[in-house]
This record gives sequence, structure tokens and C-alpha cells, in this order.
Amino acid sequence: MDDLAITYLFLFILIMLVILGMIFLFITFNNRKNQLLQQQLEDQLAAQKKQYESELNALRSQLNPHFVHNSLNAIQYYIQRNEVEISEDYLTKFSKLMRLFFDYSRTKTITLKEEIAFIKKYLEIEKLRFEDKISYHINIDKSLDTTDLNIPTMMIQPMLENAVNHGIFHKTSSGTIEVDLKKTELDNQYQIIIKDDGIGINKTKKHNKKTTGTATAHSSAVIAERLDILNDSGEWSISYSIKDRSDIGNGTGTIVQLTIQNLSDL
Repeated sequence: MDDLAITYLFLFILIMLVILGMIFLFITFNNRKNQLLQQQLEDQLAAQKKQYESELNALRSQLNPHFVHNSLNAIQYYIQRNEVEISEDYLTKFSKLMRLFFDYSRTKTITLKEEIAFIKKYLEIEKLRFEDKISYHINIDKSLDTTDLNIPTMMIQPMLENAVNHGIFHKTSSGTIEVDLKKTELDNQYQIIIKDDGIGINKTKKHNKKTTGTATAHSSAVIAERLDILNDSGEWSISYSIKDRSDIGNGTGTIVQLTIQNLSDL
């Protein structure tokens, strides 16, 4: 075999090695790509499952069995006292709230106007249950278009329930809840500030340590988890803070602040 033939043979072998190497790299790359796509799909499915489970837990925690049980007991209490008008009023408001709850539980978002109507009905029931020992005020910024802005379904109610059951409930005198809704400078962004004059979050934590009840901690954990998932979805930007009013020199009670922006509408 002459030198030219050897050279061609060497080039042929080299080309074959290159081709085989490219095929090997292609197969390796394709397998890795498929693995990454499969992992991405599994991660997406896991995230969707987590969101689904979290939303279910959030809904269960909002109008929980304790609230239903307390409301029915209050209705029974007024009936036994033969206060027919009050018991009928209570039952009517309770049934309307239940209907709204089941209607809204089937959708991810509602308008801010619908949410305000929902929390008004909820607070009216709590006011009846506590025999007017609870008062509330809902202040809406005039520049806030509540019919055009959306909010995740029943976002405010569980925070109000915490204020009632773990703040004002342990107070010896009557209590007040104030809800402020304010427009911010950014598009599709607004603030919700919930203030109560109950015992405050610091005393509530101490009270929970002395009892076996963990409802407050569980409810707060569900709220925080739901907010994390909403932020991770890319559709919402929501910041959340909760402070004891005594820590900021503003009386007693708790202040919860939410800043909400719907990114999907931008």
C-alpha cells in the first residue's frame, strides 16, 4: 500500500471517528435534553399540584368549621331567647355568605368590589355573633376602581378572621376593625391595610403557647404559603407584613398590610 492510499485510509478512519463522535454527542445531547424537558414537566406538574393543594387548604382555612359552628350556635342562641328577627337576620346573612363562598371557591380571582362585598357580609355576621361588641369600618380610596381591579379569591377574609378570633376575642372590652384600600402610583397596584385594636400579635403568640390551640399559626402558615405560590406564578406581585401596633407606638392591636399588583394585566 503506497503512501497516498495510507493517507486516504487514515483520513477515512478519522472522518468515521468524527462522525461517530458527532453521533455520540448528538445522542448524549438529545438524551440530556429529553431528561431536562421531562424534569421541567415534572417540576411544572409538581408546582401545579402544590398550588392546587395550597388553594384547597387556603379555602378550608377561610370559612373553617369553627366559624360555621359558632355561627349556627349564635343563631340557636337567638332562637332560644325568642329573638326571632335577629335570628332570621343572622340566618339570612349566613346563608348569603355561604352561597358566595361556594360561588367564589370555583374561581381563582374576583373583582375587588366582589371581595369587599364578601368581607362586609362576613363582618356583619361576626358583629351579630358578638352582639355588637365588634364594630368595623371599610375605607375605600376614591381613586381606586374596584370594578376593574382583581384580587385572588377571598384574600382578605382569613386575615379578618384572625383579627376577630385571636385579637378582639381575647379583649375584655369591645373592639374595632378597620380596613383601608388605597391606590398606589403603579398600574394595577393597590394596598390593603387591616387594623384591629385587639390584644396584638405578641400577646396572641404568648396566649397560644399556654394553650394547645394552633389555629393562628396554621392560618398564618396557609396565608404565607398561598402568597408565595401566587408570587411564584408570575401573575401576581404581593408583599405582606404583619406587625404588633405596640411595636410601632400606635396603640394596641395588629396591623396587616398587603400590596397587590396584577402582573397579568400589565
